[in-house]
Amino acid sequence: MNRKEFVSCVNCSQRNLRRFLAGLCAGDLSLADDIAQEALLKAYMASEDFNDISKFNAWITKIAYNTFINYTRNNSRFTPISDVKNQESEFYADSSFKYEKLYKALRLLSLRERSVITLFYLEGYSSKEISDILEISEDSTRQSLSRARKHLKSLIE
Repeated sequence: MNRKEFVSCVNCSQRNLRRFLAGLCAGDLSLADDIAQEALLKAYMASEDFNDISKFNAWITKIAYNTFINYTRNNSRFTPISDVKNQESEFYADSSFKYEKLYKALRLLSLRERSVITLFYLEGYSSKEISDILEISEDSTRQSLSRARKHLKSLIE
């Protein structure tokens, strides 16, 4: 893939990538942007070896997901669910924030639950594509999605 193709693909997928990362980061748009920038840099460095433009969205999403995982492993910014259940965050202080309830609920989900929900509902990936991105079996993807739906529903109600 050459530079021009890469830029064109990024322009087409940038909005979806930011939305996916905003979901993983439970509404922390600043962190989502930082991770997106790092993921795009990694993708650009590897773009010479990538030739299937039709799979660019899945490829960049997988890079972004792995970048997010590496970030969470290396930083203690995310606290255990038990510590955040009743804690208000500065990202939810604005009562007019459109997705406040959703992001608050997403923050309480496990990383896998948050990932499958975001990839399936916000990004429209199939179970097969999600299993490829998360590097888990398709059965595990479907089970995680089912559990995540139930868990998210109980948190929102």
